[in-house]
Amino acid sequence: MEKCRSQGREAARARACRPVSRNGRAEVGGRRAHRPPAPDAGERAARTPAEDQGDFVFPTDKGNAQRYANILHRGFEPAQIAAKVVDDEGKPKYALHSLRHFYASWCINRGKDGGLELPLTMVQERMGHSSITITANRYGHLFPSADDGAELKEAEKKLWPT
Repeated sequence: MEKCRSQGREAARARACRPVSRNGRAEVGGRRAHRPPAPDAGERAARTPAEDQGDFVFPTDKGNAQRYANILHRGFEPAQIAAKVVDDEGKPKYALHSLRHFYASWCINRGKDGGLELPLTMVQERMGHSSITITANRYGHLFPSADDGAELKEAEKKLWPT
């Protein structure tokens, strides 16, 4: 049996109310997505406004949900234009979702190249994927293989001696 969680006015504007099953998992695109349990009233009251803003990635000054269009038009797009990360027409080059892929590739990239060099299972957890297969299918090509680096240079020297 499904029910709909009521949400505050700001949150309702920010996202549609999703059907939620009894076990607290929201139905997203026919799949079940984990929704963390809401803090009880005592826990919420004990938090400061700064701590309360941790509930949203891009909160408003009051800690409420910010509209997607505001995030794009007031923050992300002007930042790209200022950094000259634009296409041939001078428009911002990347969508906000591109940050998710950037984060995943940074988690995977080798430490000596500035990345975190995390294992596949940790990347899966950080990205919130329900299975490791999703992570491997999407980002598997970014993981360094065992034959990278010195082994390839050595093979090249053997094929084309100088």
